[in-house]
Amino acid sequence: MARDVLWRRPAYLNTVAGKDISLPPSRILHGKWTNKERVLIFSSRGINFRTRHLMQDLRTMMPHAKADTKMDRKDKLFVINEVCEIKNCNKCLYFEAKKKQDLYMWISNSPHGPSAKFLVQNIHTLAELKLTGNCLKGSRPLLSFDPKFDKEPHYALLKELFIQTFSTPRYHPKSQPFVDHVFTFTIADNRIWFRNYQIIEEDGSLVEIGPRFVLNLMKIFQGSFGGPTLYENPDFRSPNMHRREMRLAAAAKVREKQMVKEMQKGKKTSAKEDLESDVTADVFLTPAEEKPADIQTEAPEPKVVKKKQKAYVKRRALICKYKENCI
Repeated sequence: MARDVLWRRPAYLNTVAGKDISLPPSRILHGKWTNKERVLIFSSRGINFRTRHLMQDLRTMMPHAKADTKMDRKDKLFVINEVCEIKNCNKCLYFEAKKKQDLYMWISNSPHGPSAKFLVQNIHTLAELKLTGNCLKGSRPLLSFDPKFDKEPHYALLKELFIQTFSTPRYHPKSQPFVDHVFTFTIADNRIWFRNYQIIEEDGSLVEIGPRFVLNLMKIFQGSFGGPTLYENPDFRSPNMHRREMRLAAAAKVREKQMVKEMQKGKKTSAKEDLESDVTADVFLTPAEEKPADIQTEAPEPKVVKKKQKAYVKRRALICKYKENCI
């Protein structure tokens, strides 16, 4: 009865780009599960709630995933190969927490390798309110990769690891026989951006479901959780170094502010010293005319008398003579 219900779903869930990718019931009933990929998803102790929700979301999206208890930090990483063998898993996603704030993810092909270590950043889970999509549990995803994955060898190796880890095996007992969501792996800013979209219409329109996170590649190893280093990211900066640079930048800003304050104090003190001696105090002081050092022994030259002055002098002389005669 459950199989009959599955085949009553809308037809667009079984089509991609106009092509029918659904399988007839007879092939599903008698299909052979040949690609028996099993992924072990677990973590170390000390993870926060966001990492725990991210692991639960990955287990929900990947029906071929298995869980295990948290591993102690004191244990060596190669012990994970034995755990994978006990759980009958040939792929592993291991989340390693450090300092209760940094999250690292190992993706490994157990037990022979290769393996890669990433720094996980910008985590958003399925519980985010902004991610409004919703797909059926157990449906098989389409995997979409950036064209840059085929241009460089280390990205090509990671692409093969992602394909074998995140793709749901065909005819898996817990999977559904149709495709309704897409996993995208995009390379930007030397990082791998993971997104999950739901196919909501026949024309291929998408809406994001979640989870979403960013993987910053650190190293690729030849073995599983160790071995010779095949590739090391030259652009990677550890979180400790990043936090140290942030602290140094903040300290430089504080020192700059202190220097500005000291300069302002120096300007104020120099201005006060100048005001004590007033520059405009001697503006109205006029120096006396300098007297000649030599004494004149000769009489000065007579002054030139104008005509009007001569007439005035003659008139005064006549007036004085008249007065004398009258007396």
